[in-house]
Amino acid sequence: MNPLHLPPIIAVLLITAGCGGGLAVDTYPTTPGTKVDCKALFADGPQKVAGQDQVFVHDENASAWGDPAIVLRCGVDKPDGLTPSSQCNTVRGIDWLADTTADGYLFTTIGRKFFVSVEVPKEYAPEADALADVADAVAKHDPSIKPCV
Repeated sequence: MNPLHLPPIIAVLLITAGCGGGLAVDTYPTTPGTKVDCKALFADGPQKVAGQDQVFVHDENASAWGDPAIVLRCGVDKPDGLTPSSQCNTVRGIDWLADTTADGYLFTTIGRKFFVSVEVPKEYAPEADALADVADAVAKHDPSIKPCV
C-alpha cells in the first residue's frame, strides 16, 4: 500500500502519536504578577543545564533538563524554611536557600523580586553546576532586591 494513501484513521494516529511526549512535572500556583517575567526567564533559559539537554514540559511555569529532570520553576511561594538566619549560598551572583529532598536538593532564590526554585537530583552533583547554568536568565529577569550579607 502506498503510504500516501493510508486510511484516514491510521494517518491521524500516526500524526498524533508524537504529540503525547514531554515531561509531566508537579504544578504549583504561581505568585500573582510574575507570569510575564517568568515567561521571559524561560525564553532566555539555557539549552543545557549540568550538561543535560532541555526537555519539553507540560507546565508553562517550569523548564526542565535531563532524566531524571532538573526542574526550574518560576514564581513559586516563599519557602517555609526561609528565615532571617537561613544560610545563604551564592552561585554566580544569585543567592539561594538550599533544602535537601529525598532525591537531591531544592534551591530557591533569596532576596529577589520573586522566588525561583531549581530541583537538582543527586545524580547531578555538584549541584551548584545547575545553578551556575541558570544564573544569567535568573539575573536578567528576576532582579535582586536585597542580597545576602
